[in-house]
Amino acid sequence: MMKKRHLFEKPWFLRLALVGLIAGVLFIYHFVQNSDHSLLCSFAGESPRADSSATQIQLSAILHYATSRIVPQQTLAEITVSFDVLQSLASCNFLVFGLGFDSLMWSSFNARGDTLFLEEDPKWVQTVLKDAPTLRAHTVRYRTHLSEADDLLSTYRSVPECMPPKAYLRGNNRCKLALSDLPDEVYDKEWDLIMIDAPRGYFPEAPGRMAAIFSAAVMARARVRPGVTHVFLHDVDRRVEKVYAEEFLCRKYLVGSVGRLWHFEIPPAANLSRASDSTGFC
Repeated sequence: MMKKRHLFEKPWFLRLALVGLIAGVLFIYHFVQNSDHSLLCSFAGESPRADSSATQIQLSAILHYATSRIVPQQTLAEITVSFDVLQSLASCNFLVFGLGFDSLMWSSFNARGDTLFLEEDPKWVQTVLKDAPTLRAHTVRYRTHLSEADDLLSTYRSVPECMPPKAYLRGNNRCKLALSDLPDEVYDKEWDLIMIDAPRGYFPEAPGRMAAIFSAAVMARARVRPGVTHVFLHDVDRRVEKVYAEEFLCRKYLVGSVGRLWHFEIPPAANLSRASDSTGFC
């Protein structure tokens, strides 16, 4: 017997809700655009996009979700958690693992900030950018397979370059969990929010999200600017995502959970004691 779908899970309701959210962002943005933004996370020299560009991407998103039968992978409740954080930070640096039907939505939520997508499939990047050319995306080459998840978790501590305080990403070929060959802008920028909803992790040959989770933790710990790094991890109902989150993102930094989404607030390593570093990520 088929169970009735909750109202929030109906495609038409989610499309309507997304249009409302994006329209609300557009209204609020124009209402406060002349106010003092000194406390926003762009205070450290990040140049916001032109007002017209922000409006354009938001209007494009409204048109897209109002006329498309395709809806984002996340539920409205899950989306709202990230939306609230994005709105509290205003124009921010937002890194998203994954490119898909929800990408235009995420970019419109952060229209005056910098949103970058990392995707494993170059053909899929071309497909998405054909319909949404304003999105910024890079292809990522993963060195892992989901079938290796247990072995990588049990052996990474024996590799000094995988462990705090020596863990790093750029050029780190000794640590297989490190995303060592990303574009320079990923390493050079401090990300206020990191969303992990990719790569694929549902069959043995898939890359799995082990490296994405590990690398997000390293990025967050390396933060120099004030504040925490917000990390959102989707599909935590799957064993690998849950186990790796507890190992690298840490239960003590988990501040929220909705559906299959976990929200972490990770402080910079500089704010932690040396004893914490010597025992691992958590």
